[in-house]
Amino acid sequence: MNYCLRTEDTSLKANEMQASVAIILVNWNSYEFTNDCIGSLKNATYPNFTTIVVDNGSVDGSGLRLQQEHPDIITLFSPDNKGFTGGNNIGFEYAIAHGFDYAMLLNNDTFVAPDFLEHLVTYLDTHPNVGAVQPRIYFNHDRSLLWNGGNGYYKSIGWAYTSGENKLTQASHLKVKNMPWVTGCAFIVRTSILKQIGLLAPNMFIYSEDVDLSFRIRQQGHQLTYIPDSIIYHIAGASNKKKVKDKEGTVNPIVHYLNQRNRIWILKKYTPWYCIPTVIGFNFFYYTLIMGYFAIRRRPKKLMAIIKSIKDGINGSIKYD
Repeated sequence: MNYCLRTEDTSLKANEMQASVAIILVNWNSYEFTNDCIGSLKNATYPNFTTIVVDNGSVDGSGLRLQQEHPDIITLFSPDNKGFTGGNNIGFEYAIAHGFDYAMLLNNDTFVAPDFLEHLVTYLDTHPNVGAVQPRIYFNHDRSLLWNGGNGYYKSIGWAYTSGENKLTQASHLKVKNMPWVTGCAFIVRTSILKQIGLLAPNMFIYSEDVDLSFRIRQQGHQLTYIPDSIIYHIAGASNKKKVKDKEGTVNPIVHYLNQRNRIWILKKYTPWYCIPTVIGFNFFYYTLIMGYFAIRRRPKKLMAIIKSIKDGINGSIKYD
């Protein structure tokens, strides 16, 4: 396994003076997406970063193919699928062990603007009170439509939301702003903070793990910031939809299960005591609507997934290694 900085033939010493960044991509049976993302990163202009691909138990040989075709990146292999959390934690652990200043989670179904990394790194370098930053994110199928223009959280009802999704860019999306959480699609965090608070919660597998990590970062007194000058494009939904639509729709029932179970775990851990009545009231109404919708649409697998998510959400909790 080869390890090399992304440098050409100039100024290795100058590069070493710049903050080092580990960019982590998780691959699971998705050669095309990951390969395209790697190709996009190779056009990035910030000199001191390393691309790390974590092959998350792929059974289609895509991890080995990526390793062979891109000898200039780091390829790590997990013997099985550890989910978004476990796969990215392998990359986090590598970044910490090898002394990187910053680690970035980047979905493998993204494309980056060439200068996206400079904006993120510069802000972290010049704002020591900021623990993590995220870029402005557009849909790739229509690059005029936002996928994420910042994030918010209504603690009175326990609702995490993104700003501007499926909308054209507004003035508010062009401003640097602090947020309650950063999206796991694309954010950079200081490795020194990861050493302090720990990594992603393995038992969350996927969904809301970014909210949990963000809340832990903020509990340590660090800010989370949206940097609109940094831009990426997201295909979105590449890993959670079935190729063929059936009577249950295109989204796999396990997606609904994990999403809603993890939401409940977030509510249990982070809801302040004075918001408990409104959070319970809102979410009772919310889950009743979801179950009613799946019942009316005659999607029994998704209905049972929601029922199980509520049961396991109430009985379980977020756990860390």
